[in-house]
Amino acid sequence: MHVVGILLLFTGAVLPLTLVKVPLFGMELSLAVILALPVLVYWLLLDVALGVGILVVSIVLFSIATSVAAQVSIVAMWAIFATLVVLGFAAQTIGHKVFEGREASLFTFPSHLLLGPMFVMAKLFIALGFRRDLAAILAPLPTNSLSTR
Repeated sequence: MHVVGILLLFTGAVLPLTLVKVPLFGMELSLAVILALPVLVYWLLLDVALGVGILVVSIVLFSIATSVAAQVSIVAMWAIFATLVVLGFAAQTIGHKVFEGREASLFTFPSHLLLGPMFVMAKLFIALGFRRDLAAILAPLPTNSLSTR
């Protein structure tokens, strides 16, 4: 549910921003790319391998959003935006409530929206056997250790 929610939220967030073009250094960049660059650089600085993974996924999602926005009317684009955002938040809420038994932290701390992609990419790298060093850090706490804190 983390993966689905984050992909939907990111794509929804950048969808309308892909329509705004800004001339920069002789190129036309979308506002989506310009606004995402600081966060992408931040992720690269936190962990190069995970940052590159997020960058690759981001490029794919920017391409999808740009293609969708270019092919539909403005009304349809805003409807798709709203649908993606609602479904993204629903996936986060359901995933946390059903699978983790707690509230999604992004509702309490919206800044956690910036941490979600890094967390999901780290989990993917661990699952693929690339980053065992992160497995211990991201391992869930045993339930009895929560009562001793």
